Amino acid sequence: MNTPFASENPPPALTVSQLNRQAKTLLEGHFSFVWVEGEISNFAAPSSGHWYFSLKDGNAQVRCAMFRNRNQRIKLTPGNGDAIRLRCRVSLYEGRGEFQLIVEHLEHAGSGALQAAFERLKAKLLAEGLFDPSRKQALPGAVSHLGVVTSPSGAAIHDIITVLQRRCPSIAVSLLPVSVQGEAATGEIASAIERANRWQQEDHIQLDALIVGRGGGSLEDLQAFNQEIVARAIDASLIPVVSAVGHEVDFTIADMVADFRAATPSAAAELLSPDQDELQQRLLQVKSTLSRLIRRKLQESEVSLTHLRQRLKHPGAQLREQAQRLDGLEERLLRAQKNLLQRYRSKTDFLEAQLHAQSPAPQLRQLQRDIDRWRQRLEAAMQERVLQSGNRLAHLAQMLDSLSPLGTLQRGYAIVTDGTGKVLRDANDVSIGDEIDAQLANGRLGLRVKTIKTVK
Repeated sequence: MNTPFASENPPPALTVSQLNRQAKTLLEGHFSFVWVEGEISNFAAPSSGHWYFSLKDGNAQVRCAMFRNRNQRIKLTPGNGDAIRLRCRVSLYEGRGEFQLIVEHLEHAGSGALQAAFERLKAKLLAEGLFDPSRKQALPGAVSHLGVVTSPSGAAIHDIITVLQRRCPSIAVSLLPVSVQGEAATGEIASAIERANRWQQEDHIQLDALIVGRGGGSLEDLQAFNQEIVARAIDASLIPVVSAVGHEVDFTIADMVADFRAATPSAAAELLSPDQDELQQRLLQVKSTLSRLIRRKLQESEVSLTHLRQRLKHPGAQLREQAQRLDGLEERLLRAQKNLLQRYRSKTDFLEAQLHAQSPAPQLRQLQRDIDRWRQRLEAAMQERVLQSGNRLAHLAQMLDSLSPLGTLQRGYAIVTDGTGKVLRDANDVSIGDEIDAQLANGRLGLRVKTIKTVK
């Protein structure tokens, strides 16, 4: 009997494994990471550390697997009935041919809005430059007084104190107690940071650094450290701030703004405190080095002292040698002074003889006689010249007087001028009624023209 599928050359068939592998490749190649929401059921956590559960809604369900290397980063333990959001890859479990989701991240269903708000605030503060490394303060080289902003009843303060007592018990700790979650936590944390800075400015308490932190938790638990008011309080702090919020996988806005981020409160305490065992070991090394250098220096000094002692002479012998040397120097000095004075005396006698031979006194006397003779001749010439000049001056004065208009005026003549001071020589230069002036030998006359007579 022939069937519809019977043939002499049947098409090649896939094995079940090949089919499942191809289906898995198609699913994983078609879907990138997706977010899925639903309710957990059939949750199982075997000893391998992996989580297996179903995610369902009112109409369907899908198997999910979250492997240990991923769920170790999650700070919540899911349970049946929890409403969650998954970030996952779509896949297929080849062994059973089951469609499943490989979970990369898991959070409560309500945390999506919190994550969105976190990203918005992160982008805003990033744009303002609050995460810029240039705004970060350097941590102090040595801490003597540490401020801690955290819950007084939480594990964070206990961990910090435990670390400090182990590493460096001399560091003083001032706790600024705050709530680390809940509605009031945000304002309390910001106020505590501002209060610590105010104490610093008022010289009430001097703090070398601040630790702001708490233990780990879910995104909802860490909301107080993801608020803008806390971020700005950390940025404005003049005291260096170390943020220590949660465990290593938790990262908050406070971590990004702080001058330094520590993975845990314990790590923050270790960062700000020297290890006393290490310091003691270093001190012992320094002490050993210093002792070795001192011994070497003493040995070198002893060798040098022995050498100097061998070269050192008795003071009496040195004084005698110096006294003899001084006597010899004195004798040489006196002899040199005597010779020098003799040379200066001979040179002085020679210069004195030359000075007398070349004295200008005879020449000065001859010059004085010449001056007297020329003075007499000059005085006689001057007298003659003055007499001649006086006679010439009298002659010129007589001629000037004869030509002077004043002489003419003395003889009864007058100088007539118009109103502008122009000398009138022609009667036609004035008109009837013009005012004219007449300069006499003694005084002036103001006249008005009544008649004009001209000579033809």
